[in-house]
Amino acid sequence: MVPCLLNAGHRVTVLDTFMYRQAALLDVCSHPRFSVVRGDARDERVIEPLAREADIVIPLAALVGAPLCDRDAIGTASTNRDAVVMLTRILSPAQRIVIPNTNSGYGIGKPGVPCTEDSPLNPISLYGRTKVEAEKAVLERGNSISLRLATVFGMAPRMRIDLLVNEFVYRAVKDRVVVLFEADFTRNYIHIRDVARAFMHAIDSFEAMKDQCYNVGLSDANLTKRQLCAVIQKYVPNFLTLEAPLGEDPDKRDYIVSNEKIERTGFKPAHSLDDGIQELIKGYTMLTNTCYGNV
Repeated sequence: MVPCLLNAGHRVTVLDTFMYRQAALLDVCSHPRFSVVRGDARDERVIEPLAREADIVIPLAALVGAPLCDRDAIGTASTNRDAVVMLTRILSPAQRIVIPNTNSGYGIGKPGVPCTEDSPLNPISLYGRTKVEAEKAVLERGNSISLRLATVFGMAPRMRIDLLVNEFVYRAVKDRVVVLFEADFTRNYIHIRDVARAFMHAIDSFEAMKDQCYNVGLSDANLTKRQLCAVIQKYVPNFLTLEAPLGEDPDKRDYIVSNEKIERTGFKPAHSLDDGIQELIKGYTMLTNTCYGNV
């Protein structure tokens, strides 16, 4: 997202603890409109002077994913929710917020019924609950947009191999086998570059989109885990899937999602699931470990 913002002419300040020792922003350090601060998004003494200079705030800081959040409940609540609530308090009404939420807030949907932005939220994990609570605070504050992101996939400078598509392709390339728990659970998916494009679209179309939430995913990719594996097998034919009769997915969400609302604003994803799988196969030829995971 940072290169996208810089290329569009914005001045960008990044605040990060760099807890994962990531170096994804080295290539933009030479850019005169890029600034970086090492600090914690929960620290008002750090946030307040930075926020004072911002026209748009994009609160990406979060502990992401059900397993990680369950391991650190206090850090999850203070980062995912409380830090965002603090922003709603210290920002002026004229300053804009574009926040990422997760569409896991829908929890378990009704079979065959797509979840729209008007569907009731029923988060079943601590991660989902804190993100839903943060979204509520931001939208109630006003002059804000929330993007409810599908499960992200695709190569990136600081990617997560433990996300579903990324992990299954990694297993296909490295192990040639994956064991499926609850193989008929359905999720929606979106390429990481389309996530960045969605944020740029929200910024560019802010007045028309503000004070609302939008699902962001591939409308042709509401797939079960079993169906996802079948797509991967087109490109890794010797990929074997086994289904476990016992055990369960730690992230129990199961739903299909409608992305029509954001599509009506003019946004369309540019990267298909097949595109992402093929690029992941190439990427995993280079990557030989899982240092880019959260779990």
